[in-house]
Amino acid sequence: MQLSRDDAWALVTEYTQSESLRKHMLGVEAAVRGYARLWGEPEEDWAVVALLHDFDYERYPDATNHPFRGVEILRARGYPEWVTRAILSHADYSGVPRESRLEHALFACDELSGFVTACALVRPSKSVLDLEASSVMKRMKDKAFARAVNRDDLRKGAEELGLPLDEHIRNVIAFMRKRAEALGLKGSL
Repeated sequence: MQLSRDDAWALVTEYTQSESLRKHMLGVEAAVRGYARLWGEPEEDWAVVALLHDFDYERYPDATNHPFRGVEILRARGYPEWVTRAILSHADYSGVPRESRLEHALFACDELSGFVTACALVRPSKSVLDLEASSVMKRMKDKAFARAVNRDDLRKGAEELGLPLDEHIRNVIAFMRKRAEALGLKGSL
């Protein structure tokens, strides 16, 4: 099966009405796509996986169903095993260990892209364009800020990529800047 971003986006919009959840998937896509480009991996394939990783979450938000239901839907539509495996592996509770570079990148970019978005939206500019890694690192220390984001997962993601956390944050910010307008993160800049 040839992966198609257009087909993936159609699936996202069919299953997800929430604008913020759609933007989250677009943010993860931007970050994972950036790593694929940086490492010379198949950019479009990686982008499709990242875009689809949470498409079922709105309908099936609990750990007994997400991402398992989404994977069932993808398998029924002929998506290859490496795609469904990567999506399963982004959830620690799925029991699918992360092995491939794609799987590590998806996990590492999932929570961090959401945290970067939160950090950008509280800036006076409401923009990722003037956000620096040091601001993100400072916000990580504030347990009340974006409290649903597991800080250990942010650190673990960078470790799985073999990168210092500040470098991973700088990379994700840079990758998301390229898509700032689509992500609603251009703000007043």
